[in-house]
Amino acid sequence: MAKIFCVANQKGGVGKTTTTVNLAAGLAKIGQRVLMVDLDPQGNATMGSGVDKRKLELSVYDVLLESASIEEARVQGPKLVEAGCGYDVLGANRDLAGAEVELVDLERRERRLKNAIAKVDDQYDFVLIDCPPSLSMLTLNGLCSAHGVVVPMQCEYFALEGLTDLVNTIKQVKANLNPDLQLIGLLRVMFDPRITLQMQVSDQLKAHFADKVFDTIIPRNVRLAEAPSYGVPGVVFDPASKGAQSFVGFAQEMVQRIQAM
Repeated sequence: MAKIFCVANQKGGVGKTTTTVNLAAGLAKIGQRVLMVDLDPQGNATMGSGVDKRKLELSVYDVLLESASIEEARVQGPKLVEAGCGYDVLGANRDLAGAEVELVDLERRERRLKNAIAKVDDQYDFVLIDCPPSLSMLTLNGLCSAHGVVVPMQCEYFALEGLTDLVNTIKQVKANLNPDLQLIGLLRVMFDPRITLQMQVSDQLKAHFADKVFDTIIPRNVRLAEAPSYGVPGVVFDPASKGAQSFVGFAQEMVQRIQAM
């Protein structure tokens, strides 16, 4: 049975997509079977996984409207398969923006993704869902599907404010729609230990959230930022870089954390 996680943060530009694709590649690299679901109409996680969103015959849009199954719509990025980090991608493109409107009047609208994943649940160890930076019907589908939420965040003041909103959202979804949902952990990303404020915020996070803060820290790394332009995760683009090694370490920590749950 797959463990299903949303990578979510209501603040934009915090590294959600970078975290999703590199965690997926890191998990695949250590032998896990992974499905990555792109729930953002921008399709950045799709492109970052080596899949051209413009050439998708079927996407997560078709799955949400129940005109296709995940088995029919999933694809793989050939570069990742060659590198030994291949994972399945349920891609997204601009069509997904229309799903927001179309889902409003449909039955079980917030559980469409959950029902689709249930049919392929036994084929994966992990399902990672890249959510858009807003509490939309798409994000709600992700949260209703998941066992937990992984929150990537920069150690900056405004990030703390956004975190409070997200924790409240998780509590509301848990109370009303998905009793299994929990905060799995906070991942510190784009971290620079030379900046005093980042060290202070990191210490505040550990003091307040304790073991909910992952031990792994993802450093600010140029190679991770360059990787999307080549259509691959940083873990594949430059496996020797500090960012790539940190994500493989994070993948190992995730597996250990799940085994301990």
